[in-house]
Amino acid sequence: MKKYISKFHYLTQDLPHRTHLEQVIIACEAGANWIQYRCLTKPDNELIDEINEIAVVCDDWGATLVLTNHYHLLDKVDAQGVHIEDFDADFAAIRLVISDEKTLGASATNIQMLLNVQQTGVVDYCGYGPFAHTDTKPNYYTLLGFEGYRELQQHPEIEVPVIAVGGIKLIDAEPLLRTGVYGIAVSAAINLAIDPARAIKDFYQQIY
Repeated sequence: MKKYISKFHYLTQDLPHRTHLEQVIIACEAGANWIQYRCLTKPDNELIDEINEIAVVCDDWGATLVLTNHYHLLDKVDAQGVHIEDFDADFAAIRLVISDEKTLGASATNIQMLLNVQQTGVVDYCGYGPFAHTDTKPNYYTLLGFEGYRELQQHPEIEVPVIAVGGIKLIDAEPLLRTGVYGIAVSAAINLAIDPARAIKDFYQQIY
């Protein structure tokens, strides 16, 4: 089943001064239509309560809500899908759990991993990065830069929608899309901006 995948993925993050719910309200009011809830600090019972609050906001604005990793909660909350960051996850097994109705995203850091994700036959899109240095999700993977995404043009066999992610700033959005990626995912460049709502609108102007 072919799913709708937005070209702009907004990710919440754990912030000391703004809750995930507050982040989502700002994002939806600014026009974001794809929300990835990325909370890594709460137990399931707190996650469920917050996700259901966020789901109401997303429903009101017609935004897609995707959870990071917590696919075991999909039967308890009103979310449209899940993004799995574990490179070694059994995506076929996860698909059986969440059903064909839900969107399933994966992550990759190189071409072979992208191909492996595609070959599962059950993943709807793949986050590909990191583009640049990021403190949101510290890692030691090779930074792809623009050249890393242009390399995709040499691999027409890769058909899964590729979402650039990792340290993307506003100035990077348009040139990244020119490399041929399907879309981009952004967190800190919005969440840490002086005016997050304005930042979201600026990204949308670059993308659409």
